[in-house]
Amino acid sequence: MFGILRAYVLIALWQARPGLAGYDVTDAVTFCFVTQAFIGPMMLFGGGLAIPERIRSGDIALDLVRPASLQLWSLAEDLGRAAYLFLVRGIPPLLLGAALFGVTTPASPAQWAAVLAGFLIGVLISFGWRYLVALSVCWLADDRGVAVVSLVLTTFLSGMMLPLHLFPGQLGEVVRALPWAAMVQAPTDLYLGKAPVGQTLALQAFWAATLFALGLLATRAVRHKVVIQGG
Repeated sequence: MFGILRAYVLIALWQARPGLAGYDVTDAVTFCFVTQAFIGPMMLFGGGLAIPERIRSGDIALDLVRPASLQLWSLAEDLGRAAYLFLVRGIPPLLLGAALFGVTTPASPAQWAAVLAGFLIGVLISFGWRYLVALSVCWLADDRGVAVVSLVLTTFLSGMMLPLHLFPGQLGEVVRALPWAAMVQAPTDLYLGKAPVGQTLALQAFWAATLFALGLLATRAVRHKVVIQGG
């Protein structure tokens, strides 16, 4: 129902302003249901990791002494969750949108490959961001405030609600260069054929690598904090 309501809002907007942001009505509807399909796999509303609760309970101490990287272990779990949710939470809304409204599809195998790569990197970026939010509990004791800020940033700066091409001038250029845009707007533009493939994937890869590196540093800081507390 949420996707259908979004679709009608976008249809009304693009019927009033044809060609807005370089989209037509079909592009706007496709944008709606492609981004709808990303909500579950990328956990755009936050969460998906058990780390905050394990930090509060003290079980994180066991995780840190295991002969496996906490970051990679969490990533493996998150990728499994993302694959499952893509099948049961991502594909059905996209198919429903296609049946009710009609959507565009990539025109060539090369474009499909670019979309798949963009989607997978988007999942990695989402994990990298949520991993940092989860580890913040070590310093803040409660992640609810950070989670709310993360929700607002992801909702409005990822392209989940409206295409970021609607943001004017330099503001639009800035928001499209941020990691949240690389989660949703970038792979959606690849799906619609509205973005250069090489440049888009390079931007996504940059943010995935940056967030992973920050997560690695944060994990080391957590390990140090646990040791000095005697955990």
